[in-house]
Amino acid sequence: MVKRLISANTSEVLSMNGEDLKQSIKASEGRVLLSENVVMHQSGDGITTSEKAAAFGADMILLNALDVFNPVILGLYDGEEDINTAKPHNDAIKRLKKLVGRPIGVNLEPVDSEADMSEDLRVIPEGRMASEKTLIKAESLGMNFVCLTGNPGTGVTNSQIAANIKIAKKCFSGLIIAGKMHGAGVNEPVVSIESTQEFLDAGADVILVPAVGTVPELDDSDLKPIVKLAHSAGALVMSTIGTSQEGSGARYMENIAIRNKVIGVDIQHVGDAAWNCQSPFENIYALSKAIRGERHAIQRMSRSINR
Repeated sequence: MVKRLISANTSEVLSMNGEDLKQSIKASEGRVLLSENVVMHQSGDGITTSEKAAAFGADMILLNALDVFNPVILGLYDGEEDINTAKPHNDAIKRLKKLVGRPIGVNLEPVDSEADMSEDLRVIPEGRMASEKTLIKAESLGMNFVCLTGNPGTGVTNSQIAANIKIAKKCFSGLIIAGKMHGAGVNEPVVSIESTQEFLDAGADVILVPAVGTVPELDDSDLKPIVKLAHSAGALVMSTIGTSQEGSGARYMENIAIRNKVIGVDIQHVGDAAWNCQSPFENIYALSKAIRGERHAIQRMSRSINR
């Protein structure tokens, strides 16, 4: 058996495979916090956004806007704190793990060329799209998990997510998270029982859903059956704040945290849009404290990565 993630040391966390990480999250009983960070914006002060998120209590780090074929993370190397001077490094994820002591994952976007768009399509590089090539590259970079989801306007559909889960099961050994935080510019339901079942059938380890309070008309009664369905199939659930509301203040974060914990999610995600690179740090702490209390919030912040 593995130790629960909220109490695990870095040496224990980074030795976990995908199945170990899944069990470690499950054992934490709804108290795991994941921070999503944009890698291509100014980090400031010569360090990465991920180091800051970890310092304020994040248990898992999700990298957004990372091109896996050209892995650039601002602030990871001395003198590379600006997009004009930073270079791709194939050991970037190995170095980031050493600095933050957390499981590291990446967003890969299952773009659908036939998507019925509700807004202008935002074209992204091949290295950010979900495909067999990018999933194999994510494996070689040392990612602990992948998140198959869509940024605003990228044309990601639920059917394409399901197709890429199947591909990931064949060529990626880490945890597979899948689902939509918002519409991603497409005319379709963001989340449904039908799409959830499709993701489960394809082999997703974690079902991603919008947090209650982030997407219009999505309430507790909509999400509860999805959580129960995922859990009955042996999968976990991650609620997400991916609508810039990660910058709405501590009171909002605390309210969201409790509502979604009552629903039964296993991981609570806090997005990256409030500062265009990550959530305000005090909001990460507010969410952390709400879902697990001050004791666990502070021990996660304090636990040395050298343990």
